Amino acid sequence: MRQNAKRHMDGLVALLLFGVFAACVLMVLLTGAQAYQRLTDRDQASYERTTCAQYLAARVRQADRPGKVSVEEFSGLAALCLAEEGGYITRVYCYDGYLMELYASAGADLAPEDGERLMETAGLDLSLENGLLEMTITGPEGTEDRLCLSLRSGEGAGL
Repeated sequence: MRQNAKRHMDGLVALLLFGVFAACVLMVLLTGAQAYQRLTDRDQASYERTTCAQYLAARVRQADRPGKVSVEEFSGLAALCLAEEGGYITRVYCYDGYLMELYASAGADLAPEDGERLMETAGLDLSLENGLLEMTITGPEGTEDRLCLSLRSGEGAGL
């Protein structure tokens, strides 16, 4: 009988140790999952903040030729205007909480809502003076990123 009780006690101790081990593994997994979620959220926010600025910089660099980059008013909104061959113009502006892009012929009578939504953006402030293009991008959460680009196309650019 004593031998039987000892076996039960050994089994109980083994089961208890297994339970403690399982609880420790579960705590480590939960801690790792929370850390991973925080890193993912941070990376997503960083991606959203920088994507808009990188997009605008790339568009300006593609169009940077004399007289092809300007800042104009488009239906009461400041718009980055990129003139292209054949009398077409691409307008990039912020409307209704989104960065918008509108590609059309220069004389087309279009409204801001006719553009294509690119990404969420609360605001876009633009200025172009002496070949220096300054853009302030306000993200959906209210953070501001400022981008300054010196146009390489010379004196005739956007003036």
